[in-house]
Amino acid sequence: MIAGFTAVEIAVAVVAGVLAVVLGLAGRRPSDLSLAGPALVELLLIAQLVVAVIAPAAGDRPTGNPVEFFAYLLSALVIPPAAIVWALMERTRWAVVVVGIACLAVAVMLVRMQIIWTVQHA
Repeated sequence: MIAGFTAVEIAVAVVAGVLAVVLGLAGRRPSDLSLAGPALVELLLIAQLVVAVIAPAAGDRPTGNPVEFFAYLLSALVIPPAAIVWALMERTRWAVVVVGIACLAVAVMLVRMQIIWTVQHA
């Protein structure tokens, strides 16, 4: 994994999550503003998947369990689209809060993935 790219992913997920939680608690319903963040997080996760598949071929292997890493990554890939679909179906302020919590959960998962890739020893 590329540390700088992961840091950007985590920052985007945290900003998107905090923004959505604040908008939801302020009573805003799902809109382009509240759903653009998780969409961007999803695009970054797809790029992370590509990097994680190519990196071992380039000599950058995970120090931890690769199965655990990819389980986290594939799970994280499902969370933002599920939150977006939920928000579009429910259309309440609480759906926006759920979108924010989903983004924050992805940020935590990205931190764990970075630890698995760079710190742990299999």
